[in-house]
This record gives sequence, C-alpha cells and structure tokens, in this order.
Amino acid sequence: MNTVLTQVLKRFVSESWYFPQIRVVDAVEILIITFLFYQIILWIKNTKAWMLLRGILVVALFILVAAFFKMYTILWIAQNSLPVMATAVVIIFQPELRRALEKLGEKQFVPNMVALDKRGKDNVRFSQKTIDGIVEASFAMGAVKTGALIVVEQAIMLTEYESTGIALDCIVSPQILINIFEHNTPLHDGAVIVRGNRIVAATCYLPLSDNMELSKQLGTRHRAGVGISEVTDSVTIIVSEETGQVSVAQNGRLLRNISSSQLREVLEKAQNKKIVDNNKLRQLLKGRVKHEEKNRK
Repeated sequence: MNTVLTQVLKRFVSESWYFPQIRVVDAVEILIITFLFYQIILWIKNTKAWMLLRGILVVALFILVAAFFKMYTILWIAQNSLPVMATAVVIIFQPELRRALEKLGEKQFVPNMVALDKRGKDNVRFSQKTIDGIVEASFAMGAVKTGALIVVEQAIMLTEYESTGIALDCIVSPQILINIFEHNTPLHDGAVIVRGNRIVAATCYLPLSDNMELSKQLGTRHRAGVGISEVTDSVTIIVSEETGQVSVAQNGRLLRNISSSQLREVLEKAQNKKIVDNNKLRQLLKGRVKHEEKNRK
C-alpha cells in the first residue's frame, strides 16, 4: 500500500499535468453512490428518523470534543458502548428501515423518496385561506357534533401515516372538510392529513397515545390526536362527536375546548411565517430615513 502511494506521489511531483486514469465504469459508480446517498438523506429527512439522526450527530460531536481534549474516561465509555449503540440504532430505526425495505419492492420507489419543500413564495407552510378554512370547518362541525380529526403537517413529514389512508389531492376548504367527516360517508372514519394548502389523504390511521394522565372521558379520536403529536411536530385538531368541543394536540399536550381565536393563533404559529425579511427591513429603514430627511428640509 505504501509503495503504491509513493509511486503516485512521485508521478504527481515529476509530472506537472497528471490526471489519474478514470474509466467509464468508475464515473458510473460515483454517480450511483452519489444518487444513493442523496436518496438516503431525503428518506431520513422525510421521516421522524431525521430528529433521531440529529441527536446521534450531537453525541458524535461530543465524542469528538472529548477526543480533542483527551478525556480518556469518556472515550473509554464511548468505545465500549459502540456495539450497544449500533444495536440500539437498529431498534430505534426499525419502523423506518422496514418501510424503506418495503419501498424497495415497490415500482414508485424513487418518486416516493423525493419530497419537495411545501413552502410558498411568502416562506410559509400554508396560506391564511387554509387557516380560515380549517377554523371554519372545525367549529361548523362542532356546532352539529360531527367528529373530526385533522392533522396539519409541519417539519416532520407524515408520509408513513399518509400511506395508511386514501390518497387525495385537493385544496383545503371548509366545504370539503365538512363533507369528508359527514356521517355515513366513505371517508369520515380516520384522520385527514393536510400538507401545505392541500388535503393529501383521508381515513388515515394514527398511533394511539399511552399517556395515562389523559382523562378517561376521552375516546380513541383524542388519543390518536395526542399520539401523533407525541411522535411528530404536527398540529392536530380534534372535534368531539359527543360534546362538539374543539381541541388541539401538539407536542404531546392536549388543549381542550378552545375557541376559534385560540385555534387560529395556534395555526398561525404553526404557519411559521417570517414577519419581515432582513433585506426588506434594511430597505424599509433606508426609506424611512430618507423620508425623515425630506421632512426636515
């Protein structure tokens, strides 16, 4: 190995214009590996494994810092924990790995792996019209005690839960939401998933929460809403079929019997809207200064 490296270095030194021999097969191999890495990164980003991966990267960074400062005890613990950590990673990522292997057997593997950022021109996840539609539909259904479960996607994509339901592709509107959850209709049972300004799936199955602190009065619909909020960063709106009350589940917490203004406030926070961009702020301040100078003159 050292002999080969020495010969290569000599050739680089002796020849000013040296290019290593690259075959067509090598170029194809590089392209394949690059494509695979790109698809793996997109797959990780589209599942809750993205948050777990970020945690693993933080641990790896901590170990690098320990190695830099020669913290031998921490390095010894990390070295002896590697086999256990490798097994733990496989167990933690088991649902995602199983889903990825299932996708390998499907014809639409590549299209399903590729996901686009659903933000609009104003850098928001969904428009004000979508917020108005969800709020109006929720309280209209609450008034007549029609049960509903609406999941609004945020950073963590809900692809695996979307696949459990019936695929849709329609703009969010109060009329469509009310019609979906109407009694005795084919799509009324299960959850609706909203991505951006569109309804992407209905009759979706959600994981139930194991939180023992939840009231015994709450049914499966509320436990499913809290359950999806525990494993993702989504905002879930629940309309009770018994009382007509509107509740919101987020980050594993349930806000019960909220008003329309409170629901609107929660959705506007989830909208992740930038108030003023830095460049626009500078232009605004420059314009204000010029305006003040003109008034002084």
